[in-house]
Amino acid sequence: MFSFDGPLTSRKGKRKTSETSIFDINYTKENVHNIAEYWTIVLLLFVFLIGCYTRYNYRDNLPKALGNNDLLNKPTRFIAERAWKDLEILTNFGAKPTGSYNNEVLAVDFLKREISYIQQMAHPTQKIEMDVQVVSGAYWAAFKPHGMTNVYRNVQNVVVKLHGQSSDFHGNGNHSLMLNCHFDSVAGSPGSSDDGASCCVMLEILRVLSRRNVVNKHSIIFLFNGAEETPLQASHGFITQHKWAKEIRAFINLESVGSAGKEILFQTGPKHPWLIKMYGQAASHPNAQVAAEEVFQSGLIPSDTDFRIFRDFGKIPGVDLAHVINGYRYHTKYDHIKFIPKSVLQHTGDNILALTKLIANSEELSNTEKHAEGSEVFFDILGFVFVHYSVHFAKIFNYVVVSLSIVLPYIFLSRATQGINRKYLRYEIILGFLVNVICFVGANAACYAIAYDVDRAGRPMSWYSYPILVITVYCVATLAVQCSVHLLFNRNKKAPMSIALKTQARLTGTSLFWGLLAAAITMAEYKIGYVIVVPQLITLITNSLIGFMGLQNTIRKWLYVHLGGQVLVVLWATHFYHVVVDMFIPIAGRSGGAKNPDLLIAIISCSLTFFITSYLTPLVILLKRSRHFLLSLLAIYVISRYYFVAFTKYGFPYRDNSNGFPAVQRHFITHTMRTVHDLNGTIQYTDAGFWMRELDRNAKKTIESLIAPDEPIPQMKNNLCQTQVFCGLPFYSCRQLHTDGFWVPSPQPLVRETGLLVLKNRRKLSPTEIQLSFELTGSYLMSLQIRPKPGMTLANWNIMESVPEPNVYLNQKAYFVMITHGLEAPTMNITLNFKTNEDDFNGPLVDIALVTFHWEYHKEHTPTFANLLAKVPTWAFVVPSVASYKSWVY
Repeated sequence: MFSFDGPLTSRKGKRKTSETSIFDINYTKENVHNIAEYWTIVLLLFVFLIGCYTRYNYRDNLPKALGNNDLLNKPTRFIAERAWKDLEILTNFGAKPTGSYNNEVLAVDFLKREISYIQQMAHPTQKIEMDVQVVSGAYWAAFKPHGMTNVYRNVQNVVVKLHGQSSDFHGNGNHSLMLNCHFDSVAGSPGSSDDGASCCVMLEILRVLSRRNVVNKHSIIFLFNGAEETPLQASHGFITQHKWAKEIRAFINLESVGSAGKEILFQTGPKHPWLIKMYGQAASHPNAQVAAEEVFQSGLIPSDTDFRIFRDFGKIPGVDLAHVINGYRYHTKYDHIKFIPKSVLQHTGDNILALTKLIANSEELSNTEKHAEGSEVFFDILGFVFVHYSVHFAKIFNYVVVSLSIVLPYIFLSRATQGINRKYLRYEIILGFLVNVICFVGANAACYAIAYDVDRAGRPMSWYSYPILVITVYCVATLAVQCSVHLLFNRNKKAPMSIALKTQARLTGTSLFWGLLAAAITMAEYKIGYVIVVPQLITLITNSLIGFMGLQNTIRKWLYVHLGGQVLVVLWATHFYHVVVDMFIPIAGRSGGAKNPDLLIAIISCSLTFFITSYLTPLVILLKRSRHFLLSLLAIYVISRYYFVAFTKYGFPYRDNSNGFPAVQRHFITHTMRTVHDLNGTIQYTDAGFWMRELDRNAKKTIESLIAPDEPIPQMKNNLCQTQVFCGLPFYSCRQLHTDGFWVPSPQPLVRETGLLVLKNRRKLSPTEIQLSFELTGSYLMSLQIRPKPGMTLANWNIMESVPEPNVYLNQKAYFVMITHGLEAPTMNITLNFKTNEDDFNGPLVDIALVTFHWEYHKEHTPTFANLLAKVPTWAFVVPSVASYKSWVY
């Protein structure tokens, strides 16, 4: 190093003027490892662009739809145009709730007609049978938190059998594959995606397979079931009673909780790993995550499918696939064909047709029990590659990757820091781990506080129709906390390590953080650990390259290798961000008003942001300066939170269909008349009102605006809640047994048809046992609610083989029986046997309520109801209904 005692001179020896300063008193030595601050903006934009790509790839990267003009060159391919035309017809019928004319007549006739056409056009070598099953039955539906006795009467299934080589002379097969969809819909929705599109995909698959000159090895049964939304009734009737049910060895269930996008394989088994292998071989557009299976089966998603029925009652293995994109349209009038591109049907059709052919011609279907053992971890990589391996291998693989991701970088860094006490290296690694813990906890705490503040300010769910606000509020806040914490713990300038080595040690601490988490998940025997292990594996590979090439002490080369690997990590992690956030944001619109949904979205987005950036944010300590970067993050947050959320239309949660992307607020309004009878059967009390369910955090505001100047009464405070069964409200399903909702007194509704419960006989079976016999008439959607009096026990009944445990609701025990009708059914005879604590008891035994529920009852709406519905804003969607509630004491 040189120093000058005198002024500088030029090459010619001439002295420079005094204007040239020799020393700068503000000069500080620059670290060669430091990088300019603007690179953080570049990196942040790059991460955002990768996220945009993974969003496009996940939602919109679909195959070209084939049309009728492709038939000549591709006669064995799935033709989306034909399926789309079938869907157009099915959609035009309108809403198809079970028991409606649209469902029981129009939809069934359409399916029968199309299947007849397929039979006529089939290749002579193919044999096709069709059967329309009308079935009645009952089972215990063990939903959470409340179960119910699920009774169905004369619901319909349209069943088709494409015979295989294994069928005998009489058409009986020993082993068949089943495909299932449902053609019914909820009230108010045409059900184009849920689940009409699946049925039309199945029709096209049947059409394609029936025209081949090759007969499949095994038979294929196509089940078009007409009562899934009720819930899960027609599938139970088929699998427990149909003549072909016993020959089924595996099934493919097609469902939807969204509209458009790629279908995802989200549930398999139980066990039977050969089904996963078949999917991997067959699917040309794989989209599958075992993580989705574990989340779905945990109960976090308020939904269920026929998969449960086939698994639990049929003891059959299968795969469950569903469309999940755009859950805003699910169960609304916007679940319409105009929102479903033909390419969506092509994507599903290509995958399911190939999977059907592979399974139907497999050896495994001949003896499924031989291949039953084992469980698989499975996932796709951005839709390009499908990966699966056994759970046993996953445990070993996870532990190996976790161990190597910590040990190898430590060894490489130890070599690079020879001559330096190892305690400094270990200190930086442990500090890196602790900083990540503080970042994770601190960021979640900050996001939790923001969510609480937003809710208190009266702006919950501001991100509902503009999810970009999740990024600019919660994700940016997470990033700011991470960077601030890393900078805060970078004040020790005296450590005898270069800042590059210190950063690499901190990154090893990040691997330690994720490694311990992955090991804990693996030890708990969850399959979801692969989500963390894959980024660790990528980082392990880049760290190994840096170590083997000896790049740790280079100025930039190690950084370039690290960032190259992180491109793959960000691709992987942002894909999961879109999968999870796109699922849970629409769910917030139907999760009730009691809980703050911002808290859930805040924690999810914060955790996923940390997952995406945890190997990038430690690089902030390499910056020459960081003030402008942190101020930029703060500015984005402040502008988003206090301007866009608070004052602009972008902070309003809901959106009508004016721009083609509806995200509506949901409402169920039931105009109800209530009649209470005393022990003598005399009417003791009668009233009427609107029961309005509170489906999201903002529903109360909308309800108050609709009925102003009146005030809604919380449903738990309505005047019959303390005395009547299940609060005196017209619950028709146990899934409605929530405390969120309001009661608004009104004039009487017009209910021309109601169920009728008549006591036919009271008989003493023994000194302590009494039997009540009833007749129930009416082919409607009904619920029977039974509450034994204190000291009474419902010992037996004829509704099912055994009496289940009662529901506990508002500290009262009662039995809930849902009764659904497809076609008209005869009178239902019901017997209830009660045991008493006293001999020869002659007092009241039980309180019974009968609810009759009418969907699609628009012509019978009173002027009061019609005026109320007319006030509903365009950004809200109401499913109106009319009901009667009658109660008796027996």
